[in-house]
Amino acid sequence: MPAEWAPQSAVMLTWPHPGTDWSDSLSEVEPVFMEIARAVLRFENVVLSCEHVFRLQELERNLNAEAQELGLPGRVVGVPAPANDTWARDHGPIAVSGADGTRLLDFRFNAWGSKFPWEKDNALNRHLANFGSFGTTPLVPVEFVLEGGSIESDGQGTILTTSECLLTPSRNPSMDRASIEHLLGETLGADRILWLNHGYLAGDDTDSHIDTLARFCADDHICYVACPDVSDEHYSALAAMEEELQQFHQANGQPYKLTPLPWPDAIYGDDGERLPATYANFLIINGAVLVPAYGVPQDDDALRVLAGLFPGREMIPVNCRPLIRQHGSLHCVTMQIPAGVVQV
Repeated sequence: MPAEWAPQSAVMLTWPHPGTDWSDSLSEVEPVFMEIARAVLRFENVVLSCEHVFRLQELERNLNAEAQELGLPGRVVGVPAPANDTWARDHGPIAVSGADGTRLLDFRFNAWGSKFPWEKDNALNRHLANFGSFGTTPLVPVEFVLEGGSIESDGQGTILTTSECLLTPSRNPSMDRASIEHLLGETLGADRILWLNHGYLAGDDTDSHIDTLARFCADDHICYVACPDVSDEHYSALAAMEEELQQFHQANGQPYKLTPLPWPDAIYGDDGERLPATYANFLIINGAVLVPAYGVPQDDDALRVLAGLFPGREMIPVNCRPLIRQHGSLHCVTMQIPAGVVQV
């Protein structure tokens, strides 16, 4: 499984529509998706699916006209396809590359253990493939529930994940840790699985996806969420996660370089529920990193820290405050597609 910083041909977006949980806030969330699409088009293509054909045509027409006028390299590939929701990271295809080329793996998606409707999202990758969005790259079904947000790859055979998510019985009840490790080895080419047993974010309903907690920023370097406030409800769990990360070693036996990410001020929804704001939910694309921003003082610190972790890449802040109202952020609504797959 390639690292996220490997060359890409496109980023996948599943557009919000009135049939999703965004129905009451489309006017706030669509500008976020538009901001992401415009940022990506500066560097690569966008595969955009939408349940409503006329809205899709409008988006494709307007975004492509903007890109052409500005001389940008990216183009939009629009695909009419039904969707329950917008979390492309978790229902999108997961790429693997080898001697026989690139394949896109279509793992089963059941909405984080059947927490929400999922049947349309589970069929979305096949819709995209049938439309020709992936060119000649094969889409291979895998009878195993796995979300892209639950795994991080260093591109060298190491997968970082959380036991809270992958071992939850509502996903793959017949499989234990050993059998899951074996399957990830066969499907993703993983020869090492690093399991985090601690760490969570209040308001997260994914059972502690790794992309909200800790990320590879190089094959020898991990950045992670750290809470410095001993009075915060997250302090103990995230301190325990930090200790686990300090005990991890690279394949060569060396410890990882570790960089803590800023801890944003607490953000609450209208119902008083704490929302899962995290700077770990950034997206790496060709030549840039899209960084979630929440309108809090720590946004600038996050940009500064991530700029140091990804030298030579432009830092692009994206207002993700509307996204966390539905308990996800920037990385959660995107899925990168490797170079050579999407050609327009």
